[in-house]
Amino acid sequence: MNLRVIKKDIEYVLGAFIEDCSVVAAVKGQDAEEKVAALMEDAIDLYNELKDKVNAKIEGPKKAYFAGLRKEILERTDALYEKLSAAVKSAPEAK
Repeated sequence: MNLRVIKKDIEYVLGAFIEDCSVVAAVKGQDAEEKVAALMEDAIDLYNELKDKVNAKIEGPKKAYFAGLRKEILERTDALYEKLSAAVKSAPEAK
């Protein structure tokens, strides 16, 4: 696992989440739009935080650091998806 792959993973996973948020906002309408916008901001903040972690100088075993970072990417994005799911369930259907 190398730096380039981790950076692509961050972009892909969080980009997919933001795209899903856009779809939800379009389908659910005004009721879900505020919640989804807040989730998109959280995703952007997470993206910036993870990019900073990837670009930080590390000492010690890089393989273990990147493995932990990959795990963090998936866990934190999964938490965002759970919040998105809750927003979808709570918003009524758009007409």
